[in-house]
Formats: sequence, structure tokens, C-alpha cells
Amino acid sequence: MQYKQSLLKVAALLLPAFAGAQTTYLPQGAHEQHLLERLEIKAGHDSVLNFSKVQPFSRKQYIPALNRVDTALLTRVDKYNLYLANISNLEWATGDRERFRSRRAIAKHFYESPANLYEVHEPNFFLAVNPVFQYTVSKEQDNEQHLFQNTRGIALRGRIADKIGFAAYVTDNQERNPSYVQGFTLERRAVPGAGFYKDFKGAGGVDYFDARGYITFNAAKAIDITFGYDKNFIGNGTRSLFLSDFSAPTTFLRLNTRIWKFHYQNLFMELNSANRLNADKLQPKKYAAMHHLDLQVTKWLNIGLFEGVVFGRTNHFEFGYLVPVIFYRSIEQQNGSFDNSVAGLDVKANIAKRFQVYGQLLLDEFKLSELKSNKGWWANKFGWQLGAKYIDAFGIRNLDLQLEANRVRPFTYSHADSVANYTHYNQPLAHPLGANFQEFIGTARYQPAPKWLLQGRMMYYYQGRDTGMSANGANIFLPNRQFDPATPFNGVPRRTADYGFNVGGGYRTQVALASLLVSYQLRPNLFVEGNGVYRHQTTPFGNIGGTAGSGTFIGTVGIRWNMHRRDFLF
Repeated sequence: MQYKQSLLKVAALLLPAFAGAQTTYLPQGAHEQHLLERLEIKAGHDSVLNFSKVQPFSRKQYIPALNRVDTALLTRVDKYNLYLANISNLEWATGDRERFRSRRAIAKHFYESPANLYEVHEPNFFLAVNPVFQYTVSKEQDNEQHLFQNTRGIALRGRIADKIGFAAYVTDNQERNPSYVQGFTLERRAVPGAGFYKDFKGAGGVDYFDARGYITFNAAKAIDITFGYDKNFIGNGTRSLFLSDFSAPTTFLRLNTRIWKFHYQNLFMELNSANRLNADKLQPKKYAAMHHLDLQVTKWLNIGLFEGVVFGRTNHFEFGYLVPVIFYRSIEQQNGSFDNSVAGLDVKANIAKRFQVYGQLLLDEFKLSELKSNKGWWANKFGWQLGAKYIDAFGIRNLDLQLEANRVRPFTYSHADSVANYTHYNQPLAHPLGANFQEFIGTARYQPAPKWLLQGRMMYYYQGRDTGMSANGANIFLPNRQFDPATPFNGVPRRTADYGFNVGGGYRTQVALASLLVSYQLRPNLFVEGNGVYRHQTTPFGNIGGTAGSGTFIGTVGIRWNMHRRDFLF
């Protein structure tokens, strides 16, 4: 509570200074996002599109930027996707908005434009309201359960006097997911991407609300400030080693500063500690503060610096972490604390208007002499990501390929206690797998016609999991202190050595996943989809080095309207 009061006080101090037209942000899974990626690479050196590492994206910045791209670079499908971006974000569309109006509105007031159910365009007020709906049914091999997702809700956004922006998204959800996702929920006591949940109609079913919202304003022409409850993402990959949108929404205060060749983001978040989360009691809290500085070194090359800290306090918020320009490790030392701080470097390069290469390096703890000794010291905790995108691959228009590798050493993101680990609501804040893994992901996305999408994906990873009461560094929720014989285990695996830890060491589990999505857009933001997933998991058994494998196929059909698709890529 003190944390929220502190953030509100900061916001109150800044409010009198706001000026300039205000924005809202593209929602999670927005269809505009892939067009942004393509046109960033095609344009090569756009001063707005090149700053694409921090999400969500500002409508005020990115929609006009899309319209500035030379139309000679656009395919027929790109032009249709640009049309969709404009009608979905009419408040920022350039030129005559009347050309985007529907030929015939419903009852004179609904769907005056094709993408929004209800809109208000007044000199001092804008409002857009849309229904949210998704219903899917699935069949899993050797699983007699009825698998489904049933989501209903509403999304709205608006601006008041060009000074304050606001947005809200509220859905009621019931779902029964495939068996491997149910296993995650049972083990972690969390539904991927969601917060508090209840059991629903027997084994495996869950029921939860997904309520998000924020307000946003300008502290100055170059600074956007947002306070709310939602998700954030840092990176250009399918995954992020810094911060992903895999876990539940968080309460946050976000400052985005865009000036000259810099984009600087400050992000402060209130998180939930690992716990069986009940609705009728106050949840234990912890906090996170993160900075990301993105520098446009050349017209085609961006380099970023990242730092973050996760910490818990029983009696106060650490106000030193609110300073927007500082090194968190120095604050730790001054306060005599030992919080969980990480640092990182990222890079992105657009090449020949056809390729993009990107990567991240995350450092949790690191000692060069131990790395050179190659003894597998437990506290050399770091991870890396390397990826590439190839658009209009092999001369085929709107065939886009992406390859990505992620590798994270054991015990990365973990901490000496079970509070300050890099998690929220029983889920990792960064990569869904936690630590001690090597992963490869390949994606092929083909849009042969404006309303059709084919997407294939293949993933393979191996991970070293815990063996008995011996922790091997995959479970980042566990304290990483070495086992003390004078202290009982209490049924919790602990680290039993200082050396001998390498990626994949321990109970080595391998997973291969392949999926194919076919999607057709009936009308703007309304999709009919079919999806097939095959997942195979191999685990060791016994003491003779053998392995046991099990595979399953999941087929899904459904309809989705104004919301993101639920993918379980782990």
C-alpha cells in the first residue's frame, strides 16, 4: 500500500506539468505489431520504428510512423494491414478520416468505422469501446476431458482534452487447458499469464478475471508517464531474458523518455511473492525497479543497456530505487542490502531492408576467474539470446521467418531467499522456463492473402531439473543458499555444492513442440482459427541412464474477437 501511495505522490507532482497530445498503447497481441516489425526492417532507418525494444507500443508514435513508410515498399497484404491499423486507431490515423468510415453504420451509432463498436470523436474527448470474446474447443490425444476456453469482456480506451489518456480491459474467463498446461498450474499454483484463479467444474478447469487498465499523461513533450495494472515486455524476440509478458499483470509506474537518439524507460512494479494465493487475505508483496536505455548508434543499429532489481521489505519501500538515473548495485551497497539485481546488454541491427539480427545478454552474478576455471561455479549466473528475422523470405511476399536461441545458466534469476527471486504471482518475470536450459525456436509466418494467415512453429529445449532434494538451478523460486546440515530440508530441495553446475545438468528433460495455425479474418479483429500442436517430452528414469518419452497431439478450433491468442509455448 505504501508503494502505491508513493507512486501516486510522484504522479501528483508531475501532473501539473503535463502537456501535449496524449496517447494510449497497443494491447497485448495486437495485430499491428507484426506490421511494425516488417516495416521497421523495410524502412531500415525510421527514427520511430527503430525503437521497438520496449512494449507496449505508443499509438501516438507508431501509427503515424507506419503511414510515413514509402508505399513502394509495401506489398498488397502490407497495404491491407496498414488499412487495418488505421481503422483500429482512428484517433491517430493521418489524412482524411472519413475515408475509413463504414459504408453503413448499425443503428446509426454502432460500427461507424469497421473496427470499433462505438466511438466518440469530440474536440475534447475521444472514446472507443469494443467487445472482447474468445471461444475455443480442443481435443487432446488420450485425454477424455473437455478442453475449452470461454472469454467474455469489454475493452475501452480514450483521451480527455488531449491531456490524459486512459484504457481498460476486463474479461471473465473459464478454461480447461491441455494436460501439460494443467501440470504447470498444479505445480506452480498459477495459470499462465493470469493472476488469482478458482477451480472450475472438476479437475483441470480454472476460472479467473483478467482486469487491466491505466492512465497516461505527458510530463513534458518528450516524456510519457503511465500508471496502471498491465503487462510490459523488453526485447525483440519471441522470448525476453529481461522482462516478458508471460506472467500476470502488475501494478506499475512507467516513464518513457524519447529524445534525440535515446529512448529511456523507467519501470517500477509491485509484485506478488510466491504463495498459494487466496482472495480473502492480503497477499505478500515485493517490488521491482527497472531501467532500459536504448541508443540509436547508427541508422540501422541500436544498442541497449538494462538494469533491474527485485526486492522485498516488511516495513517500507526502498525510495532510492525511485531515482530515475542511477545504478542499482550502488544503491544496494549504500543501504547495506543484498537485493536481487541484474544487468543486461541488448543489440538489434536492420540489414539490407530484409533482415534483422538481435540479441540479449543478461548478467545476474558473474566472476571471470571462475568462468575461466570451467568448474561450473554455481554463482556464475547469466543468460544469452541470439535471434534473426528474414522478411519476404526467398522472394516470397509476406513469408517471414524467425530463428531464436536462448540459454540461461543454473540459478540465474534466483536469490538467497524465496522472496526476491525474479518472479511474480508464482510465474517467472522473464523466460517461462526459469533457468538451467537451452532453447531453440523457429517460426514461419505466411500471409498469402489479406485475410489469411498460416503460422508454423517449432521449438526444442532441454533443461536440468531437480533430483530428489538436490536443487540443480532450474526452479528459480527456491533459495539458492547451500544446504546447511544443521538445518532440515523441510521437503524443499537445496543446493548441495558450489561447483559442477552446467546447463542441462540434473534431471535432464527434453521437450520438442511443433504447431500449425490457420487463421481467417472475417472482419476487422474477428478471427476464425484452427490450430494443431504436437508436443513430445522425454525424461530420464531409473539409475541406468534410460529415458522415457511421451507425446501428445492437441487440435483446437475457435473464434477470437478483439483479444490476443492464448499460446502455451513451454
